[in-house]
Amino acid sequence: MSYTALYRKFRPATFEDVKGQEHIVTTLKNQIKAERTSHAYLFCGTRGTGKTSIAKIFARAVNCENPSDGSPCGECASCRAILAGASMNVIEIDAASNNGVDSVRQIVDEVTYSPAEGRYKVYIIDEVHMLSVGAFNALLKTLEEPPSYVIFILATTEVHKIPITILSRCQRYDFKRITADTISDRIREMMEKEQISIEERAVRYIAKRADGAMRDAWSLLEQCIAFYFGQELTYDKVLDVLGAVDTEVFSELLRIILKGDVTGAVGLLEEIIIQGRELTQFVSDFTWYLRNLLLVKTADGMEDVIDISAENLARLKEEAQMVENDVIMRYIRIFSELSGQIRYAAQKRILTEVALIKLCRPSMETDVQSLTDRIRQLEEKIENGIPMAASCGSLAAGDGRAVLQSEQKQAAPLPQALPEDVERVVGRWSAIIAEAPMPMKAYLKASYPSLAGDGSLLVVAQDGLPSDYFKEAHHKEELERILAESAGKEIKVTVQSAQQGRDSRELYPDLTQLVSQAIHMEVEELEEEPDKFDIG
Repeated sequence: MSYTALYRKFRPATFEDVKGQEHIVTTLKNQIKAERTSHAYLFCGTRGTGKTSIAKIFARAVNCENPSDGSPCGECASCRAILAGASMNVIEIDAASNNGVDSVRQIVDEVTYSPAEGRYKVYIIDEVHMLSVGAFNALLKTLEEPPSYVIFILATTEVHKIPITILSRCQRYDFKRITADTISDRIREMMEKEQISIEERAVRYIAKRADGAMRDAWSLLEQCIAFYFGQELTYDKVLDVLGAVDTEVFSELLRIILKGDVTGAVGLLEEIIIQGRELTQFVSDFTWYLRNLLLVKTADGMEDVIDISAENLARLKEEAQMVENDVIMRYIRIFSELSGQIRYAAQKRILTEVALIKLCRPSMETDVQSLTDRIRQLEEKIENGIPMAASCGSLAAGDGRAVLQSEQKQAAPLPQALPEDVERVVGRWSAIIAEAPMPMKAYLKASYPSLAGDGSLLVVAQDGLPSDYFKEAHHKEELERILAESAGKEIKVTVQSAQQGRDSRELYPDLTQLVSQAIHMEVEELEEEPDKFDIG
């Protein structure tokens, strides 16, 4: 006896076997029981969600001699004939290969003949969006007023390509992607019947990799079973067959990127390639990993949404404290662009290496997210070996460029050195503004940080609404709370209104300019003499 593929072997035979499309199954069963079926249906949805399977069950149900609760019995002559593909009452047409006017005219001619046996002739037209414009026009009249014994079921994955004149003549049913839980339950149920041992983590991975398509899940599972025939399917074996990468590798890669270690990132990619992993899938999975990291970073209680083990969740939460939101979004943007390019690229490895270098070296790009990432890296270098306060002091005390700029602006004398807490807040001023709620964010944009006489942080706010806003006690307390979360300790804030009619920076120096000058100098010196500083 010849082998039958799993997706065909486990294709649903009754409405009760269909999983994940209860909203459609219930409607169709009620129509059959009440004998209120329509003359034309349109089944829309992504691949592998059950469109053709439900169409075949429906075709058997309307012709079944002994239907049970709207489902076909599977035992009568009509059901057996349709299941065997020997019935003249169910005609399946692939519109991808029969998309011309002649094919549709043949259908129009055939519908004039009533069924020799059974109640209905059911035409199932798969991938109907592939029909030509002329074929659609030829089908219009028949689709609108077919004989009482004819039912059309049109199935498509691209409903937007179907003319509105066709849509208006059909009952439309949108098929949902099947959840990973539903796919996992179905796999476990069928593997018990097949007496195949499979690890739970392997089941979950296959269900996730199927991306809402039950047929894809069966195909992936069948591939793994064939490779490890007669053996238990473990998580590692599934990863090996499908060319996928373990989550721990993504964690290691992310930490390497955060260090800016290009050599380490390219070396890890080399190991992945040597192991035979598929780069297209690697890019997709790492983008998904970054998505999970962003969800953990931005919201609580995301365990059910991201669907990972407790061990991996703990690792994600740890990494979420190591990176800012805008940096994660930059990583996702770069790898999303790579995902669209790599599928048809001849040099997939080179494209992937370039993307990793971009992540490690934000200086290669000039957008806002990249600049923020560059500042983060510089802050880490400063904390590990470059004395920021001394640099700022030297700028204020005697650096030629800073002194010249100071004289040109006729600004007030700059402080010899910034207090550590104030320096930390000023270094993250842009990020603090981005994280602040409205309308505080808008008022902070109209303000800048300076230094009060007692060494505390002075916020110079634009005269008017911004200044009045921050002078209210509860708004000032909210600002202090945000700054404390950023600096890791309480920050005293003094609010000063900018005086009208003159540049307030003459009285209160803008510390963001001072820190920017210092960072710019450090970048130049690091680029010119990279071995000069001990970065640790």
